[in-house]
Amino acid sequence: MDNFDFKEITSGYRERMRRLALFEPLLELDRKQRQDDIGTSIDMKGLGLLALLFFFEKKLIRQYRTDVKHLATFLRIMTEQHYVLEESDYERIARLIVQTFRPTTGKKRSYLFFNWETNKDEAIEYSILRANDFDVKTNTQFYTLDEDGLELLFATKEFYSEFQLSINQLLLRKQIDKGEFQGALRQINEMRIDVETLEERMDRLKHEIQRSIVSEETFERYKQLLNDIYERFAREDEEFKELRTFVKETRERLFSKDIHLKEKKTYDKVLRIIRELETVHSEHSKLLQKTAELQNTTLVIAQESLYYTGMQSFNFDQDIVSTIISSPLNVDVMKGVLHPFLKIEENLSWSPLTVFTEQNITEEREEKELASFEEIEKSENEQVYRKWLSSRYKELMEKLLEAYEQGQAEKLSRFANYVIEQENEQLLEQRYFYDFFLLLHQQSPVTNREVGEESAVLLGEVLKVLGNRKLTIVEEEEILQYCPRYSIQEMQVALEEV
Repeated sequence: MDNFDFKEITSGYRERMRRLALFEPLLELDRKQRQDDIGTSIDMKGLGLLALLFFFEKKLIRQYRTDVKHLATFLRIMTEQHYVLEESDYERIARLIVQTFRPTTGKKRSYLFFNWETNKDEAIEYSILRANDFDVKTNTQFYTLDEDGLELLFATKEFYSEFQLSINQLLLRKQIDKGEFQGALRQINEMRIDVETLEERMDRLKHEIQRSIVSEETFERYKQLLNDIYERFAREDEEFKELRTFVKETRERLFSKDIHLKEKKTYDKVLRIIRELETVHSEHSKLLQKTAELQNTTLVIAQESLYYTGMQSFNFDQDIVSTIISSPLNVDVMKGVLHPFLKIEENLSWSPLTVFTEQNITEEREEKELASFEEIEKSENEQVYRKWLSSRYKELMEKLLEAYEQGQAEKLSRFANYVIEQENEQLLEQRYFYDFFLLLHQQSPVTNREVGEESAVLLGEVLKVLGNRKLTIVEEEEILQYCPRYSIQEMQVALEEV
């Protein structure tokens, strides 16, 4: 037992149970005991399988308007030599079979089981029959085989549904080679149904991909799945081409032996085989093309899905607004930042009068000569202002340290009261007072070593006053306002030795 890989043993357990669940309606019919008029037990499970074969035959001959009465007639013809039943009895049995395969609620059948791979109770939904049409005048519901019903029938032949088309191609070649042309026509009809089923699966797969790809892992999984499907379709397409050549050679052989004159029915069947095979091949070729398109679509959808997933965690204020406001950007850089958020220009209407409007004429110059905003130059006046502002910040820092030593600067409001008590309330009407604390909060914690390049110019004198201490500023929700022009959030001030 030590050599057992238990995960490998239970791998795909749900899919195995799903295939078993498809037989549950037949077992349920087997438990519904019925007897005919002379007491003979009726094989309800067998009649259920006959009903599936009946709907399959209707699908082969493309008759999709099949109701309960049609099924009852079929069961009566099949079993009248074995059971003694009235016409109404057959109709009741037919209705019971249909309701077993397709519950009257219209919902899919459900199969509950314990999944030993995930160690959880799970449910599988499946549909054997589906409603196909409804006649309002006669109040008649028509049914046809659903995909799970087809898979159930294929499972009784011990074929894998994924390779059903390839198997039918092999059988078709054998039948044509043996001259069984009527069986070959039936085989082509089964291949057509296989192609229709594959087309429905591809449509569902497309919708599943659009919903499910939200990570690189799921993208790779679906990419590999599509590659496998494309390779299988490509092999089947090659086999179709070989079959077409083989059938044409068969026709030429019959023509050369004048069989088309002696056995006209046989020759007509061969011609019909060629036409039907061409039709199925054409539909299958569309599947191959659709798979190739889906492979490309998957990549686009994956990129879009991952993009929108990233957008959900995108912080616009921090990543965009802060970048634009914190430092002035030149025109070219600003365009690059804003471009992803601008909509494409839309002109819903156009007036001929626009040809008379002023034209935007630009000369061909080198890129450096094109019109743009002039770069901000650091003039002498700006240097003077910076020095003056630096000295004001120095005075504020000295007052803040003085008040903190006296226990009156643990909060910004207490420091403001201290300034008022010192009869310097005009200081609270100055813009630089508020800019000073905003700058300290932005750079917090403030030390001699940790400060931005731009701030270092303005806080140079402040850092000298601060010395080897660390100043920490933390904002609170309360809003302070000491003059009509300015307001600021309350802040906690902490000072400690480094």
